[in-house]
Amino acid sequence: MIDELLNFNKTFVETKGYEKYITNKYPDKKIAIVTCMDTRLTELLPAALGIKNGDVKIIKNAGGTITHPFGSAMRSLLVAIYELGVEEVMIIGHTDCGVQHMDSETMLQHMRERGISQDHIEMMQYCDINLNSWLSGFNDTEEAVQKSVHIVRHHPLVPQDIKVRGFIMNVSIRRNAPFTL
Repeated sequence: MIDELLNFNKTFVETKGYEKYITNKYPDKKIAIVTCMDTRLTELLPAALGIKNGDVKIIKNAGGTITHPFGSAMRSLLVAIYELGVEEVMIIGHTDCGVQHMDSETMLQHMRERGISQDHIEMMQYCDINLNSWLSGFNDTEEAVQKSVHIVRHHPLVPQDIKVRGFIMNVSIRRNAPFTL
């Protein structure tokens, strides 16, 4: 599959398909969005918000949450604020998220089935990584978004003038209000 992507990229470069996407590293709208890596959001989220290449910084992870005040998502937000001029932050969760109700024991079992040794798992725990917490999902999307907003708003390194708001995107077309925040 990667070779297929690379072949497409070769043609993309040869035909200068990139030209319509040229912009700089600074977000025109001065907004950073933290959202889920869910494949349904790749084109849907920008379309639903009317954003284009260069408008915003998008930080994606499993669940679209800030789970640790000093994790990589929070670090990315700090870079966006201090180095790239971001003034507002949107935390956008979504309905039917794969991280919702994710169970750490099930994931650890999948790891063992794929050849990860119990010794490696125990080494993580010896290094003071709580795998049960780290590999668990959330039960309530609204609560997860609120927790993320709280972490960003109250982070000791985030200036008080940064606006932080949380949203939940409905990704189901079977509901009365599809694709809304």
